[in-house]
Amino acid sequence: MAIRAALLSPLFLLLMNVLLLMSVAPAAFAQSHVEDFSQAGADSCLGCHNSEQMLVIFRTAHGQQADPESPMASLQCEACHGAGADHADRRLAGPVHPTIVGFGRTSETPVSAQNEACTSCHDRDVGLNWHGSLHERNDTACVACHSVHVERDPVSMQTSQAEVCFDCHRSQRADSMKPSTHPIRFDAMVCTDCHDPHGSVADALLVRNTTNELCVSCHAEYRGPMLFDHAPVSEDCTLCHEPHGSVHPALLNRTAPLLCQSCHSQRGHPSLSFTDQSLPGGNPSAMVLGRSCANCHTQVHGSNHPSGFNLMR
Repeated sequence: MAIRAALLSPLFLLLMNVLLLMSVAPAAFAQSHVEDFSQAGADSCLGCHNSEQMLVIFRTAHGQQADPESPMASLQCEACHGAGADHADRRLAGPVHPTIVGFGRTSETPVSAQNEACTSCHDRDVGLNWHGSLHERNDTACVACHSVHVERDPVSMQTSQAEVCFDCHRSQRADSMKPSTHPIRFDAMVCTDCHDPHGSVADALLVRNTTNELCVSCHAEYRGPMLFDHAPVSEDCTLCHEPHGSVHPALLNRTAPLLCQSCHSQRGHPSLSFTDQSLPGGNPSAMVLGRSCANCHTQVHGSNHPSGFNLMR
């Protein structure tokens, strides 16, 4: 009984726990040294990186320890920034202080390594089309569009996504401010309604296979097929329209009749917006002098009328 009581005494149990930890610690230390992880987690990082911008991570999906798919539930900061044992070691501070994976334009970490840190978890979200896409070939970093240390990523919000895209696509920013445009600046549309920034098998990173397929997904009344087709309509909408914005009505590339006459000859059919005295051939027409060709040929996108051969019905 005396022996059993000794074995169950608090002092004996404490001694056994210490011996057990001593036997396990060398193996654990060796493993951490090989992997070069600090094992201290976010507490070690936040000892220096404790600005408000860094602490916001805990209000995002990346900073949720209760979520097993969140980086903070496993290696925490090191899940994205890589092994940081040497970086966190104060004995190594100085001019040769070891760096970790950094993000952004000023980082010494190559863009490919930055993106690899993201795609190691988000490969399914990015998809196969990212590899070899226009953005990937131009060494576009994920953080050039996405912000992690913010409560809500601006590129995922309808009210701020366009501003992120316009940082690089400045001509599209100018087009969006023209009199005739898609309602991007009114927050009624976003760039990703038409484009997939992670890659596409179509031109211009379109979310549909062709331009026309994309346009008629909203403008279904022009889908066709029509009994009488207008050739440029069935070929490519951008032959007549500028999708990002135009100074002409209806997103047209040019005003009528100049747009129409880029394909149709005006010979024998005067349609220049001059006075009746200066019309070629002395054949004035009030209809032509107003809205030009569209006064008569109203069905420019095609007609299903039995008498619609000239796209007038």
